Amino acid sequence: MSDASFAALLELGAGAVLVCSVVTLWRRSLGAIVRVLSLQGAALGAVALVLGLHDHDGALVGVAVLVVAEKGVALPAMLMRLVARDPTSRELSPLVNVPASLVATGALTLLAFTVATPVVALVPTVAGRLAPLGLATMLIGLFAMAVRRKAVSQIVGLLLVDNGIALVAFLATGGFPLVVELGASLDVLLVVVVARVLGTRMHARFGVVDLDELRELHD
Repeated sequence: MSDASFAALLELGAGAVLVCSVVTLWRRSLGAIVRVLSLQGAALGAVALVLGLHDHDGALVGVAVLVVAEKGVALPAMLMRLVARDPTSRELSPLVNVPASLVATGALTLLAFTVATPVVALVPTVAGRLAPLGLATMLIGLFAMAVRRKAVSQIVGLLLVDNGIALVAFLATGGFPLVVELGASLDVLLVVVVARVLGTRMHARFGVVDLDELRELHD
């Protein structure tokens, strides 16, 4: 793989991760949001794969396969089952509307590039200069958790944060060992499994998984 091809593929994969984060705040349909999350997982795996092939690192290629299997297939499939149980599977009234959310994503991306300037200076490589994209993905995930009301949307926000952390790790350090990625993946998988079980039970008992409506029921 030539250096030019490596840089182009890496930029495409990292850029796709960030674009998918923005799209999750643009779409209101929970099904569409989860499908975009699946695409983001595949893009994140592609970043790890490109790095692994360029560096001839078999372990990193294995991490790429694990990332695609978990973040691109398994976790979205679990969330889609939860979405299928929700008859109103849309974000009807988020705390911040879609246009304002998109403006916020632009501001958060600029903030990420500003804050990450010292990191880019420490890692003067093609991969290192793309690390702010991972930080921007993390910030957008935190924003999604703060402004979205549906439980599924907040789980997606948590997964965006996790994907952003993984992207920064891949780009700034060349990836982390397979055992570390496996441990982190199992932790996230456990969180989503627990959230899915709780969401299923809440829907079975109350008929909703909207956090505001659940608070009203509690009051």
